[in-house]
Amino acid sequence: MIKIAPSILSADFTKLGDEVQSIKTADYLHFDVMDGVFVSNISFGFPVLESVRKITKIPLDVHLMIDLPSRYIGKFIEAGGDIITFHVEAETPENIRKAIKSLHDHGKKAGLSIKPETSCNVLLPYLDELDVALIMTVEPGYGGQKLIESTLPKISELRNIIDNRNLKCEIEVDGGINHETAKLCAGEGADVLVIGSDVFTASNREQYITSLRNL
Repeated sequence: MIKIAPSILSADFTKLGDEVQSIKTADYLHFDVMDGVFVSNISFGFPVLESVRKITKIPLDVHLMIDLPSRYIGKFIEAGGDIITFHVEAETPENIRKAIKSLHDHGKKAGLSIKPETSCNVLLPYLDELDVALIMTVEPGYGGQKLIESTLPKISELRNIIDNRNLKCEIEVDGGINHETAKLCAGEGADVLVIGSDVFTASNREQYITSLRNL
């Protein structure tokens, strides 16, 4: 069954507690952390994560779109992240492995993400150690973009590799996901769908989440 990870970036921050409660049936809560360096936008950091951690038991899925993310892995662990994913383009191979080990040593799940133009081959050296492989289906940095359909073959390519190697790594997709594009991603083999505005503009959010799970 498909897992759904609503992106907090699309929530109304003036009533964040109510917003989180309205999606309490979600599998994960997705946090897009941006630093204005790795991407050209700035979002939020530790205080928001810490605040949400206090009001929900839903696993917090933290996507670090920041430069040199290994510097902050420990802080995001302390802030309450359960799954912490960072970009392979933003770190050295040595620091990637150290960060993955640190996450596992602290009982957290580790993920690596790639931009739309990055080949999924760069993930292969780490797949045995990963809990999540996140494929960006838009350019990272802003919500509300249209899914880049040329990224879809990467999902099926990675699905075949993971299945052939009998790995437990989940494939997560992020960017331009709505009810129609969700079907495309699920059909290619995605396990987790990150969805922003489509969830938070739904008249019945729990019903909408359920409908996506059954694609």
